Amino acid sequence: AASKVLEFLQPDWERTSLSAIAGDIRSSMLEELDFEKEATNIEEFRLFLQENELNKRATAPRVYREFTTKKVLTMERLRGVSLLDEESISKIVDDPEATIITALNVWTQSVSSMPWFHADVHAGNLLVLDDGRVGFIDFGIVGRVSEKTFKAVNELSTALALQDFEGMAIALCNMGATDEEVDTKKFGRDIERVLRNLNQVQPDVTIASYADGSVAGSIDFDENEVTTILLEIVDVTEDNGLKLPREFGLLVKQSLYFDRYLKILAPELDVVGDTRVSGLGSAPAIGGGVEDESVIDV
Repeated sequence: AASKVLEFLQPDWERTSLSAIAGDIRSSMLEELDFEKEATNIEEFRLFLQENELNKRATAPRVYREFTTKKVLTMERLRGVSLLDEESISKIVDDPEATIITALNVWTQSVSSMPWFHADVHAGNLLVLDDGRVGFIDFGIVGRVSEKTFKAVNELSTALALQDFEGMAIALCNMGATDEEVDTKKFGRDIERVLRNLNQVQPDVTIASYADGSVAGSIDFDENEVTTILLEIVDVTEDNGLKLPREFGLLVKQSLYFDRYLKILAPELDVVGDTRVSGLGSAPAIGGGVEDESVIDV
C-alpha cells in the first residue's frame, strides 16, 4: 500500500532508484522543517487574504521575523477551537454552517489565486477563532498546481457536479499520463463506485458526562478513512492504466478533508446548488469581520 501511495504522489519514482527516492524524501522533510520557508508561506498567505479583502473573515498567524530562524518559528498565537468542535463553534458564531463554507471558499480561492496551496488542512490546522474568523495554521506542507492540472481539476469539478462519471474519467485522463488507451466508460464506472464508498463514510459521535451533571458531545472522523479513500482512488487510476501528477494527490486529500467537514457540520448543505459555495476558479463573496489582535507565541 505504501509503495502505491508513493507511486501515485510521484509517478516518476517508479523509474528511479531507491537512493533517489530516499534523497527526495529527505529533501521534502528538510524543507518542511525549515521554519524560514514556512514563515514565508505564512506571510504570502496573509498577503493573499489582504489583497482579496478576506482578512476580516480568515487569518493566519503573524510572523515575528526578528525572532525566527531556520530552527525557530515565532508567531502570533491564534486562540480558537477545532473546526470539528461543533458545540464550541456554536457558542462563538450564530451560523456554524457559514463558517465551514468560509473555510472552504478561502482555501479554494487560494488554490486558484496563489502559486501554491495549503496542503495539510486536517482539523488540527483549521480553527474557528474567538472572534469568529477562520484561522489557518501550519504551512509547512504546501502544494503547487500546474496549469494543465488546474484546467483538468475545473473539468473534473464540473463533471462531478453533473454526476457525469465518464466526464470525470475524461478529465482525469487529460490530467494524467498513460502509455495505453483508457476505457473511459469502465473508468467512469470505477469512479462511481469510489464515490459511493465515500458517501457511506459516517462520522464518529462521542457523548461525555461530567461530575457536575453536564453532558457534552463531539463529532469527529477517522483520518484513516480519508487515507483509505485515497488508496481506492490510487487503485482505480492504476487499474485503468493512468498515472496522475503528485499535486493532484495533494489536492484530492484536502478535498476529502473538506468533504468530511461539510458532512459533519453542514449535512444538509447543497454544495452544488448553494450560491454561498465557490468552486475552483471563482471568487467567494465573503466579507465583514473584526480587527486583528496579536499575541506572540513561540
